[in-house]
Amino acid sequence: MMKYLGILGLILLFGCKGLPIIDDSPILLRQHNDDDVHTYRIPGLVTSKKGTLLAVYDIRRNGAVDLQEDVDIGLNRSTDGGVTWGPMKVIMDMGEWGGLPQEQNGIGDPAILVDDKTGTIWVAAVWAHGHPGERNWWASKQGMTPQETSQLMLSKSEDDGLTWSKPINITSQIKDPKWHLLLQGPGKGITMKDGTLVFPAQYKDEKEMPHSTIIYSMDQGETWEIGLGAKPNTTEAQVVELAPGELMLNMRDNRGGSRSIYTTSDMGQTWKVHSTSRSALQEPVCMASLIKHQYKGKDYLLFSNPNSIEKREKMTIKLSKDQGDTWPLQHQLLIDEGSGRGYSCMTTIDEETIGILYEGSAADLVFQRIKIKDLLK
Repeated sequence: MMKYLGILGLILLFGCKGLPIIDDSPILLRQHNDDDVHTYRIPGLVTSKKGTLLAVYDIRRNGAVDLQEDVDIGLNRSTDGGVTWGPMKVIMDMGEWGGLPQEQNGIGDPAILVDDKTGTIWVAAVWAHGHPGERNWWASKQGMTPQETSQLMLSKSEDDGLTWSKPINITSQIKDPKWHLLLQGPGKGITMKDGTLVFPAQYKDEKEMPHSTIIYSMDQGETWEIGLGAKPNTTEAQVVELAPGELMLNMRDNRGGSRSIYTTSDMGQTWKVHSTSRSALQEPVCMASLIKHQYKGKDYLLFSNPNSIEKREKMTIKLSKDQGDTWPLQHQLLIDEGSGRGYSCMTTIDEETIGILYEGSAADLVFQRIKIKDLLK
């Protein structure tokens, strides 16, 4: 069983501030130096068709820095709604490919998706080859080969996350050779009502300008396609289906201040600015989470991020009753006042409960169960 942060521990750590007990005690799922790993980052979280929670993340073995480094994708499973968690399992590791050591074959920034039709679980991650000591964001260049540009990799599980396929390279299917970089979310993807699998994604064009977009499969992951960029200078995004065929893309905007929000009804071939874009959801330039949750026959949108424009602090969950048109203050819940790295990912556990995995002030990755009633007060 993983370590719990009880009321006494919270008081000792934060005085009367910090991580309030909302439902169950927060769980310090991954901490600095657990299993001799320096840092855990980049949370993804889903609920399988069998009700199993699957948490994925970067295993940053030697330090906290982004790729390029010795980074693998790790996973923990919970079969009791997040009350207890099994041990960490490495599910994506590129090893010493191409004659280069693991420090030059890192794979990271996972996004995870459950195929609601088949039960297959997919993880997307970006693989960087070579370029020791350089950040992949800048080292990845134009081209298609691993020596030129980072690769978009998938792994799948058909047994509820117990075993995983070897990495599947889909770069040639969806990357434009002129782009400098293509990668997924991170966070999570969705299954649309018609069965289409969708991951949020991002790419850097020939001028090295980043754009948020989507990648999708209409044949249960056999082949993949990509949309056009929604907006320049946006990166990490999350996606929900507002109505059959209509997607909302909620994007990290490098301009700072607030999130960019666009919609599409043609799988990203055209995009429309949402009325709340660059106004409703403040951010300190950081990844965020967006999910749809059904409660008592009604659909709600839930959003989480550091609720600040200055620094990655005040991790907050917000609820919208009107498909993201408004996010009233009375439906917002502060779950961590302190500073952290700020990434988060949510999932539906059951009608009454959601789960959130986030980079908090108490640990690299904190898991917490939240009751919907606490957001509807």
